[in-house]
Amino acid sequence: MINPLRSEAEAFRFLIASIGYFGAIVIGSLAGGRWVGLGVFVALTAVVVGWWFRARREERPQPRTVPRPHAPDERRILVIANETVGGHTLRSMILERSLDVREEVLVVTPALNSPLKTWTSDEDEARAAAQARLDTSLAKLAQAGVQARGEVGDGDPLQAIEDALRTFGADEIILSTHPEGRSNWLERGVVSKARERFAVPITHVVVDLEREREEIRD
Repeated sequence: MINPLRSEAEAFRFLIASIGYFGAIVIGSLAGGRWVGLGVFVALTAVVVGWWFRARREERPQPRTVPRPHAPDERRILVIANETVGGHTLRSMILERSLDVREEVLVVTPALNSPLKTWTSDEDEARAAAQARLDTSLAKLAQAGVQARGEVGDGDPLQAIEDALRTFGADEIILSTHPEGRSNWLERGVVSKARERFAVPITHVVVDLEREREEIRD
């Protein structure tokens, strides 16, 4: 499926550009008349068409990154989690996948940000919050005996996966989300799109942070 808008940030930029496109045509028409407006329309349309042909790309499964040679008892696990990165359910899944193998775990936490702040490149606060969640999660994994490393990734989880696979030859991806109805990622179909796009086995883990907090209080 051809889709040049592969993230919310790109969709937001497209919206702003569309407003500017039609606004420029209207202003040109009001200031210089119909022919000036037509000239602005032709010029901007040529720019848009050029951008479209550069941006369009066909969605296809991402070729699997070939892991570095490793022993049969080694396993490389890529974990993608946002607010749920510190959840007990996710840690349990990582521990389960790490049993009886020498694991290498990379935890990537996409930086949550609003489209407006992404557009203005104001990502410091989002990245700092993601780093704090990531540090807490890595510390808890270390306490459980799993030596993992982590990094803050792109705000778009699909892009974050693609970026990680360029340097990390994962044997498996664990994708963690909130439950249905509270998960923006599930609403956007991130899990199904990831399975279509990447030729790496993907395990989807649902983490109910509210229930886990209630269990701790009880």
